[in-house]
Amino acid sequence: MAQYRLDRLLAEAAGIPRAEARRAILKGQVALDGAVCRRPDQKAQDTAALALAGRPLRWQKYVYLMLDKPQGVVSASRDGRDTTVADLVRAQYPRRELFPAGRLDKDSTGFVLLTDDGAFAHAILSPRRHVPKTYRVELDTPVTPAMVTAFAQGVTLADGQAMKPADLIPDPENPLAATVVLHQGVYHQIKRMFGVLDAGVNELHRQAIGGLALDPALAPGQWRPITEEELARLAPGGQNA
Repeated sequence: MAQYRLDRLLAEAAGIPRAEARRAILKGQVALDGAVCRRPDQKAQDTAALALAGRPLRWQKYVYLMLDKPQGVVSASRDGRDTTVADLVRAQYPRRELFPAGRLDKDSTGFVLLTDDGAFAHAILSPRRHVPKTYRVELDTPVTPAMVTAFAQGVTLADGQAMKPADLIPDPENPLAATVVLHQGVYHQIKRMFGVLDAGVNELHRQAIGGLALDPALAPGQWRPITEEELARLAPGGQNA
C-alpha cells in the first residue's frame, strides 16, 4: 500500500481539479475512513475509504477504459488539429494522462484501450507477448481462398517485411467481408497485407483485444471502465479471442 496527499486522492477519485479538492476538504465535505478531515496535506493510504459530501469514492492507481472509437478521431493523447481518443474522456478524467494502448487509423473504428498504466500497455503491445487483435474488415473485392492461404502462411509486404501468420475468416453471408486476427502490430498492417493481394480495405473495425471483446452496448464515441475480471482476459496469457 502507498500513501498520498488527501487532496491528490480526492481529485483523482472524484475527477475534479486539485484546487477544487482542496476547497472541499477545507469546507469539511470530505471523510477519510469515516472521519471528516480538513487537512489537504493529510497522508492517506491508497486503500482508504474516501467520501465527498457523503458520496463514497474509489481511488484507482491506474485507469483502464474501453472505448468504441468513431471515424475521424485520432488514436493519440493530444493532437493540434483533430479530436483524439483521450479528448473523448478528458472531462471525466481531467488529471489523468491517459493514452491509447495500441492505435487505430483515423478512418478505422472500434475497440481502443485507454490507460495510464505504462507497464500494462507495454505488456499488451509487446511483440513477445503475442496478444491477438481481432478485426472486422470490408473489402472492395471478394475474399478468396488464395487470400486465406496467404494470410495463414504470412504475407510479405511491398517493402519486404514478412508478416507473421494471421487468420482470415470469410463471412459466409457477405463475400466482401471477413474477420482478421493478427498476432503482431505493424503500421497500417491489415491494409498493407490486403494491398499486396490486390484488395482494398473499405472499412476496418477492431472487435477484440486478447480475450476481451468490445462491449456491443457502446455506441461510437462511448466508453466505460474495464472491470478487473476483464483485465485478466486482456492480460498476456489470458483467454484468446
